[in-house]
Amino acid sequence: MADVRLGIIGLGAEGGMYANFIAEGKVKNMVIGAICDNDPAKKQVAEEKYPGVPFYDNYIDMLESGDVDAVVTTVPHYLHPEMGIESLKRNIHALVEKPAGVYTKQVQELNDFAASKPELKFAIFFNQRTNPLYKKVKELIDNGEIGSIRSTNWIITTWWRPQGYYNQSEWRATWGGEGGGVLVNQAPHQIDLLQWICGMPKKVYAKVNYGYQRNIVVEDDVTAVFDYGNGATGVFVTKTHDVMGTDRLEIHGDKGKIVVDDSKKVTIKRLKQSEKEMSDSMDMSDVMKLFMGGGAGDIFTEEVLDFGNVWGEQHIAVLEDFASAIVEGTPLLAPGSDGINGVRLANAMHLSSWLGKEIEVPFDEDLFLEELNKRIAEEGKYPVRK
Repeated sequence: MADVRLGIIGLGAEGGMYANFIAEGKVKNMVIGAICDNDPAKKQVAEEKYPGVPFYDNYIDMLESGDVDAVVTTVPHYLHPEMGIESLKRNIHALVEKPAGVYTKQVQELNDFAASKPELKFAIFFNQRTNPLYKKVKELIDNGEIGSIRSTNWIITTWWRPQGYYNQSEWRATWGGEGGGVLVNQAPHQIDLLQWICGMPKKVYAKVNYGYQRNIVVEDDVTAVFDYGNGATGVFVTKTHDVMGTDRLEIHGDKGKIVVDDSKKVTIKRLKQSEKEMSDSMDMSDVMKLFMGGGAGDIFTEEVLDFGNVWGEQHIAVLEDFASAIVEGTPLLAPGSDGINGVRLANAMHLSSWLGKEIEVPFDEDLFLEELNKRIAEEGKYPVRK
């Protein structure tokens, strides 16, 4: 196969961005095979911007047309597993947008079906995994540069959304249409990165505010505490009402510390001795000399790496990674099966807040779906889920 013919399902902001990148020749080994959208107005947009590209208003028709080798699903979250399965059924490679779904039970169905079709490529659009900054942080952790993780702390509140954002679509910020708020819309990349880099927590406790500063029924403010099962803990804070938001990740290990500011700068502090070795060997006079004498710099080295802004390049990198896996058989940076981890972590935060207690991971998936369906039923706008 010379070029992968990609079918784009949903010509909105994301789908339009991917189509532009491909049409401009920025994605190696990939062309636009077809476009699908159930909004009649998008047909004219597609004809003007991408002349000659087949357009469909039903994605099944597109899958069965012979025009595409692979698809990307830029549609509401609940549809990702369904569309992924229908694509794979027809021997079409699938790249699903984040999150992989709204609840783990439906995502597991997608993963199980994908596992039955190992000859096909199944990926998820975790573009932050292609970000050189986060790839570097993962490399540092995996190589033991700061030793065993003792704590993590990510404050990611750079998602400010005014009320008008939520008013623009009926399905947005609803349980039945979108499946949640900041945890399923804005923060899935960070939730994925946390577990990708630092591992999955064993227990989760979350304080979640629903409609705290916006007229919505879903969450706009979350503070969660993670227990990694070995004494290490984590804190995750995210919200959509901080107009001067913060993006700061700290990972503290027994041999040092990594701090990421604004997803642009990484500061690595490496201890010359592990913290335990220092604790076992130093008496209080040593401690006094260390901190009162200003000698803290003698115990660690500091490295600062500036990465700048790589927006856009990450999305191109995911598309190229997907195409390369299909054409050349290279391994995927973000296999689709990984998508369930972030969904599971977000589900655990929701379930903890709904039940008012700490949740063990993995949890009872049927219980989560039961609680989600209670909220969908209360809305009265959408059918409950199975």
